[in-house]
Amino acid sequence: MVLFVSVCVPLEQLAVRWADDCDQIILRRCPVCDQDSIIGHGRRRKQAHDEHHDWIGIRRGLCSNCGKTFTFLPLFSLPYTHFSLLARCQALRQRFEERCSWEKALPKLKDADRLPDASTVRRWSRGLDGSQPEVSFLRQAMAWVAQWLKRDKQGDTRVQPLPWLVSALGVLWPLRR
Repeated sequence: MVLFVSVCVPLEQLAVRWADDCDQIILRRCPVCDQDSIIGHGRRRKQAHDEHHDWIGIRRGLCSNCGKTFTFLPLFSLPYTHFSLLARCQALRQRFEERCSWEKALPKLKDADRLPDASTVRRWSRGLDGSQPEVSFLRQAMAWVAQWLKRDKQGDTRVQPLPWLVSALGVLWPLRR
């Protein structure tokens, strides 16, 4: 099971430091059995390509009560993906704002040999309403936040997005004007 950990850096440093300390954070409350019983269960590396990152360290956890295992990911790195949300947003912003072709709408990456294929960038845009991509993106982002808030019953400030919600949406919104 994946648990997301919040990013606790100033907005002006977000692009560079979003992955800081993500390999140090373990949330202790198990969402399955609702007990403070998660213990460290190792570390691993995950691809999270963007302008300032290529691989990031992440923590794993194990609930000593129910036996469920967890992976703790920072918010800007989705499970089973190789590119950070910042890289995805940068590519989509180029495509829609600057009217670049799919082949030229590429994010800046720390490792220039890892550029996504044009079909990958096209896939990132699926689900956005082409006539109003700004509204579509905001609607999807707010739906995820609402779903996340419903699930959070423990009151743990490390998993509540409210303190940084406005800042994060400003950075993630690929079509800022």
